[in-house]
Amino acid sequence: MKLLRHGPKGHEKPGLVDEHGTLRDLSGHLDDITAATLSPAQLDRLRALDTGRLPIVPAGTRLGAPCSGTGKFICVGLNYSDHAAESNQPVPEEPVLFAKWNSCIQGPDDPIVMPRDSTKTDWEIELGIVIGTRARYVDPADARRHIAGFCVINDVSEREYQLERCGQWDKGKGCDTFGPIGPWLVTADEIPDPQDLRLWLDVNGKRRQDGSTRNMVFGVDFLVSYISRFTTLEPGDLIATGTPPGVGLGQKPPVYLKAGDVVTLGIPGLGEQRQVVHAWDPALLD
Repeated sequence: MKLLRHGPKGHEKPGLVDEHGTLRDLSGHLDDITAATLSPAQLDRLRALDTGRLPIVPAGTRLGAPCSGTGKFICVGLNYSDHAAESNQPVPEEPVLFAKWNSCIQGPDDPIVMPRDSTKTDWEIELGIVIGTRARYVDPADARRHIAGFCVINDVSEREYQLERCGQWDKGKGCDTFGPIGPWLVTADEIPDPQDLRLWLDVNGKRRQDGSTRNMVFGVDFLVSYISRFTTLEPGDLIATGTPPGVGLGQKPPVYLKAGDVVTLGIPGLGEQRQVVHAWDPALLD
């Protein structure tokens, strides 16, 4: 099942994608897609609906992030060995964890607005994990039971803020618009092997990233287990699992986003995103 949220910012309605690829409205059955929606019982209830009787979402309707009320947005750094190499960083012995602030979360096709005076805004396609049931000190073998689904994430990053401005990476990771998510939350039953997914990202039509989750240093099950040792994962929490090589920082010489650039990215089965890059303009944030 592919869940989504559609409509203007702050007024999104719940929806899903039917078996024919048509977007359908769910607002007659629930108010929103929230952490509570992600429980196994609630997902089973939605699966039982006759989707052909649901209203069709008009073509061109904006999509928001597919789940509202995310509690924690946890990210894993340097989780592809070839990305670590292009970043001149050693392959970590344990997962590198950092956070994106929830205020960066937006829809998959909303614009990327570069921070004021930014010169090193970068792209990173990532596989996202959406937690469905509480996870605390879980065993890797049991981790999948706690996953509601998966999604596409662009972990937009400002490299100067992240690497040159002292302190932790978070400074360059949580700027407004730096967390495009979606277009859908695809339930875990549709992704039998999350370690066999292709990730791609283009900038202005040029392929920059083309990788596979097979090359993760730490896989999905291990990451859920590992992170659950340090914080209790709650329904709706989001984990970005790292990016393959090809980021702007790793180009020779480095290449960063500029106003007018178009970023497209996707993971087969999880959908695609498209963002236009803008210079700082607070009017685009509302």
